[in-house]
Amino acid sequence: MNNVMVLAQAGISEQDVVTPFEQNLLVILVFIIMFGLGAGLTPKDFRLAFRRPWGLIIGWFTQFGLMPLITFGLISLLLFQLPLEYAAPVALGALLMGSVPAGTTSNIFTYFSKGNLALSVMMTTHSTLWAILMTPLVLTLYGRLLFADQADDFEIPMLNIVITLVLLLVPVVAGMFIRKKSANVGAVLELLGGFVGMFFIVFLVATWVPRNWVLLTNTPWQTFTVAIVMGLLGIFVAYGLARALRLHPMNARTIGMETGIQNGPLGIAVVLLSFSGNPDIGLILIIPALYSLFIVVVATIVTLFFRRANLAEEQKIPNLL
Repeated sequence: MNNVMVLAQAGISEQDVVTPFEQNLLVILVFIIMFGLGAGLTPKDFRLAFRRPWGLIIGWFTQFGLMPLITFGLISLLLFQLPLEYAAPVALGALLMGSVPAGTTSNIFTYFSKGNLALSVMMTTHSTLWAILMTPLVLTLYGRLLFADQADDFEIPMLNIVITLVLLLVPVVAGMFIRKKSANVGAVLELLGGFVGMFFIVFLVATWVPRNWVLLTNTPWQTFTVAIVMGLLGIFVAYGLARALRLHPMNARTIGMETGIQNGPLGIAVVLLSFSGNPDIGLILIIPALYSLFIVVVATIVTLFFRRANLAEEQKIPNLL
């Protein structure tokens, strides 16, 4: 607990968590990822989604209903055991991470877990478009519950967050436009976006962890637990709900992956662009950074579990999506 107080009192600057070079690189990578996301869509995808909308509707509920609720529960149960000076900004970062949409990483792991890749891509784009409205709403709702006693001292810059999300939507629309004009170029850009998303994770492991080793060793177990468990619970709670609604197992796996695997680079970018100048920005960044680091490990373990599916048996189950 003493280490936590030292971190809270000394403060952690954004450079302590993400260097200026990493900040600039991250913003570039996020724009490429979002560009690739848009480039993966065709008019056929939208027509299919409108004909069979249940997957998107259920995914919307799990993404912006279940996932923030799970995160809120973990924050309330674990983080607020810690000193308030540390817990409040770290909780805000966790809540933001639980409120952003899915990213291209979820598409990759959906494919490897024998899910419905077409549904995954549509759900990712759907949640990204809705995030402009739903992420600020979710932050407002749970922020009022979490920070009711700190309302005067702890203000969430909603306008900055909305502007950031709108700006980050521009490359998605641009990617969709290019895909419409040239399917081949769009396919290459889609592949590039997925590759960049994975590169970001490798970059974190190779550079961020060694440089922040002292910070990580002083970070309390509650923070690690929230960062790791929020994704794991998101996947399996959403998967269980989808199965309870009698969705095809392939689609249930997809909804689980899309719910629990958030867009980590986007979450970090939103913090950097929306909370610039905030003295607590380093603490706000901790869980988005840790989540981005560990979600690959979590998703890999879940993928190995899902790959045990009996596809021959699943062929007998009607697919309504």
